[in-house]
Amino acid sequence: MKIAIIGGGPAGLMAAEAAAAGNTEVNLYDAMASVGRKFLLAGKGGLNLTHSEPLDAFLSRYGTRRSQLTPIITSFGPDAIREWALSLGVKTFIGTSHRIFPVDLKAAPLLRAWLRRLRKAGVRLHVRHRWSGWDEQGALHFMTPLGPQSIKADAAILALGGASWPKLGSDAAWVPLLRERGVQIIPLRPANCGFDVGWSEHLRTRFAGHPVKSVAVRVTTSDGEVITQRGDCVVTETGLEGGAIYPVASHLRDQIEAHGKAVITLDLTPDRDRTSLTRNLSRPRGKRTTATFLQRHAGIAGVKAALLREVVSDEDLADPARLAAAIKALSITLTAPRPLAEAISTAGGVAFEDLDERFMLRSFPGVFCAGEMLDWEAPTGGYLLTACFATGRAAGAGAVMWANRRGGDGAQVGSDR
Repeated sequence: MKIAIIGGGPAGLMAAEAAAAGNTEVNLYDAMASVGRKFLLAGKGGLNLTHSEPLDAFLSRYGTRRSQLTPIITSFGPDAIREWALSLGVKTFIGTSHRIFPVDLKAAPLLRAWLRRLRKAGVRLHVRHRWSGWDEQGALHFMTPLGPQSIKADAAILALGGASWPKLGSDAAWVPLLRERGVQIIPLRPANCGFDVGWSEHLRTRFAGHPVKSVAVRVTTSDGEVITQRGDCVVTETGLEGGAIYPVASHLRDQIEAHGKAVITLDLTPDRDRTSLTRNLSRPRGKRTTATFLQRHAGIAGVKAALLREVVSDEDLADPARLAAAIKALSITLTAPRPLAEAISTAGGVAFEDLDERFMLRSFPGVFCAGEMLDWEAPTGGYLLTACFATGRAAGAGAVMWANRRGGDGAQVGSDR
């Protein structure tokens, strides 16, 4: 039995591991010069493998696709991922944010150990092989350094990523290849992304790149729910991004698509109540500058003070009650999400309705899909990698079942006979 896996990210590598366990010949193809490039970059600041929160809360992070992802994440969730990492010699720990990391926080040692195990299991890696669809005989077609090549396989697993970070291989070139075969593709949109605001020249040139520490971002969803996310964000040349923005990015993106804009409020002092803040700001200013007064009596300085001046009128800055209200709920209008290529992850992709329970395309027998190219999204915090691991594992096992059932009858991938 021959199984071809296209895409060398976390989903593709996990599919290869699952397929190799089924005593099949596994070949993995990737367009880049090496596999796992996005995985390595994602771990640059500390590889967040998964999250330790209770499973019900964990599953809620997948929003409208929770029901489709629940069975596979339940079978290969956070605890299983920690055990899997340990089997590679990588110990993990739970951080103060309840996120789970390797002890050394690095992605490279885990990837090296993983690739060693895959090669020992017989998985063959083929880099610089860009998939370009199928040839006239139904074989997988690749562009390689040696020219075009066609590869026959009993089953194929597509784990081609979304459209974020295209320089690392996730360029969504697969979308037209599947659409022309009748596969339903939900339009790709940025997820876990920054947003444009339209800063003044002063704020853009003086404070772009400055972190806004310890704030609470509040968003009212389309159904009236108020979501509060505490953390940090960053002022960029065009707007805002960062850890306090990403978890609510899907709501902001959807509001902008529906109404042309979205509004967030920033609580610049989430650990201070408005009453005491108003009382402190009501003290005589004397000859102190506004900047000095804000820093002494509200703990507001630097980029936070700049944000206040960007939004709040001079009259409101001079009024203690209105100034306190602005500090506790600074209204900022977002005008557009940043482009797909800048997003951490992608929403949209292959519709789950076009897949069976094994992640095989209903209209395309023998072709399975996994990872970020599927139509789901989740915030950062380990949820993205967990779903990529789990869907890859499910697709790998499904492909083995399919190939075994067919019994190596020589039918090409996509054949219905």
